[in-house]
Amino acid sequence: MSSDAEHQSKGVSRRKYLLTSAAAVGGVGLAGCSSSDTGNANSGDSGNGDSDSSADSDSGSSSPSTVTAEGSSTVYPISNKGSSYWNSNSPASDGEYWGSNDEGSVTGWDQIGTDQNIADYFAGLYGFETTGERSNPPFATRVALSHSGTGCEAVRDGLVDIGNSSGPITAELDISEDERDENYVDHVVGRDGQPVFVSQAIYDAGVEQLTGEQIRSIYQGDISNWSEVGGPDQEIYVVGRAEGSGTDTSFRLNMLGDADAPMDVDTRFGQNQQVQQVLQDNDNAIGYMALAFSGSGIQAIAIDFEGTVFRPDPDAENTIFDSEYPLNRDLHMYTRINEETPDGTDMREAAFLNMFLTEFGQKTFVEDVNYITLPTSDIEAEKQKLPEQV
Repeated sequence: MSSDAEHQSKGVSRRKYLLTSAAAVGGVGLAGCSSSDTGNANSGDSGNGDSDSSADSDSGSSSPSTVTAEGSSTVYPISNKGSSYWNSNSPASDGEYWGSNDEGSVTGWDQIGTDQNIADYFAGLYGFETTGERSNPPFATRVALSHSGTGCEAVRDGLVDIGNSSGPITAELDISEDERDENYVDHVVGRDGQPVFVSQAIYDAGVEQLTGEQIRSIYQGDISNWSEVGGPDQEIYVVGRAEGSGTDTSFRLNMLGDADAPMDVDTRFGQNQQVQQVLQDNDNAIGYMALAFSGSGIQAIAIDFEGTVFRPDPDAENTIFDSEYPLNRDLHMYTRINEETPDGTDMREAAFLNMFLTEFGQKTFVEDVNYITLPTSDIEAEKQKLPEQV
C-alpha cells in the first residue's frame, strides 16, 4: 500500500472501527443468474421494477439486465449496502442517503455536483436512461452472501457479473497471475485490517496481546492451552474460516506464509458472522474475522510482529489499520473478460463499481461499515480499469 494509504488509514477511516457494525451487515441478498459466459444476468425480480428484458448491457437501454454479485462475507457489507442504495435510487435531496454536513445541508450536490437520484446519476454517466423515480433505478442490482471461493467460481462460470472476494483470485481458483490477467479484472474497493479476536473472558484474564509466532503455533497445534501464553489454565478453542473463504486464504498467506498451509482447528465456519457468534458463545476461543464484525463479547488483540506491536486502538502509534500491518488486505470485486466484454467490465458493471470509487462511495460504503478507505491515488488507478464514461 502507498504512503497515501498509510496516512489515510491512520486518519478518518479508522476511527469508525470503534463502533459496532452488526447493523451494517444486513440481510442476505438473493443470488442472480446468467444466461451465458458473459456474466450478464438476465431475468429476476429485484423488487425495483421489471428487469426481465435482455437488453444490450453496453448500450443506454432503459431496461438492461440486473447486475448480480456473490461471494465474500467480508466484502458483503460494502457490496450489499451499495446495492441497497442503488436500488433505492433516492433523490439528491435525501440527506439520509446522500449524507448531510454539520449545518444539516444535504451533500449530494456538494460532493457529487448533481441533483439527480443516486442510481440515475451513476448509471447516467455510462449512458443509461434515468427514471427520476425513487425505488426505480435504471437497472437493478442484487448481492448474494456466500464466501470468496464461491464468488470467484461464480464469476468464472458466468453465474454472476461480479465475484466478491477478500482473498486474491489466484489463490481462490489456484490460477497463475497470467491467467488472472487474461481472464479477470480486479476491482479493489477498500481494505481490511484483519484482526485476531479472543473471547471476552480470555481477554479479561490477561490475554490482550500475542506474538505472531504464538498465533501461528496456536493455529498449527503446537500451543493448545491458554496458560502457555499467559492466560488461564484452559484449553484453547481454535476457530477457523472455511477453506475457500477469502478470509481463510488471506490469513494463511499472511500469517502462515502459504495459502495451503496446514492448520489445526477445532471448527470452521463459512462466514464472518458465524465466527463472531461462536466467539461470543464461548469463553475460551480465538478466531480471525474482518474489521466490520467487531462486537460485544469479543476483543481484538494486539499482535507483536518481530518487535512491532500493532494494536486495535486507532490512536496507537502502530495500529491494525496501518499499511505495514501484516494482515492488511485488499477487498476485491472481480469481473470477467470474454468475447463480448474484452475489457472485462461492461457498462452496467462499470456504473455500479464507479459508485464505490468516489468520495461519497468510500465514505458511505467503506468507512461507514468499518473498513479502510482507499487513498486518492489508488481510487484514480481503479477508475482507469473501468470503461470510459459517455
